[in-house]
Amino acid sequence: MPQPPVRIAIAGALGRMGRQMANAVQADARLALAGRFHRPGIVGEGLGSRDEALAEADVVIDFTTPAASADLARFCADRGGPALVVGSTGFDAAELAAIADAAKTIAIVRSGSFSLGLNMLVGLVEQAARALDPEDWDVEIVEAHHRHKIDAPSGTALMLGQAAASGRGIELDTVARRVRDGVTGVRPPGEIGFAVMRGGSIVGEHSVSFCAEGETVTLSHAAGDRSMFARGAIAAALWVARRSPGEYDMRDVLGLSDRAR
Repeated sequence: MPQPPVRIAIAGALGRMGRQMANAVQADARLALAGRFHRPGIVGEGLGSRDEALAEADVVIDFTTPAASADLARFCADRGGPALVVGSTGFDAAELAAIADAAKTIAIVRSGSFSLGLNMLVGLVEQAARALDPEDWDVEIVEAHHRHKIDAPSGTALMLGQAAASGRGIELDTVARRVRDGVTGVRPPGEIGFAVMRGGSIVGEHSVSFCAEGETVTLSHAAGDRSMFARGAIAAALWVARRSPGEYDMRDVLGLSDRAR
């Protein structure tokens, strides 16, 4: 007997990703668009209220802002659902704590990128970092995005930095260098550096270079358009719709993590 479609609500419905997600959901027979909402007080263009959309949804897909995502997670947890797919980036510690607390009650997939290829890159970076001695191999992460992106480094760049740090068995915050300016001194062994470019309409480009004396290994990924993020978010929504409470990421969705099998 066929499963009924998973009912999806779209947060931030008037944003670029919100519009793209609504189109992608309507084009997928496995899904039904339960509602679309934006900031309080904004109506029209087929929008409803947050309460109305959540009452009809199995999953909310949210590409908004860190503060809005954290608030939405608290709200969904307080009412016992629906599940969440969160693509916002640039969270502070308090916002991450709010999402982690909400995940005790509802299932949440949160990721800095919903691209399949990018998440495979994350796995390759972790493997390379584990194999290459940090005393000999420096790690530099370079990312580029469109002029409208408001956070830096990108959530995806931080995912890649975390993957490199995990491969080396260390905490990223202890070795990350996010800014270089002026006389910075000799680079310390084990440092993980970040460089940022913002301009034009670049969808997203990321590279991780492992640099040693006489050789460099670079792993990279480039996004052609935002449809890949929509496809990944739909995969996450289908996966999380019937999951038990917890905070998951795309490695769980892709079956690359043991905890969600």
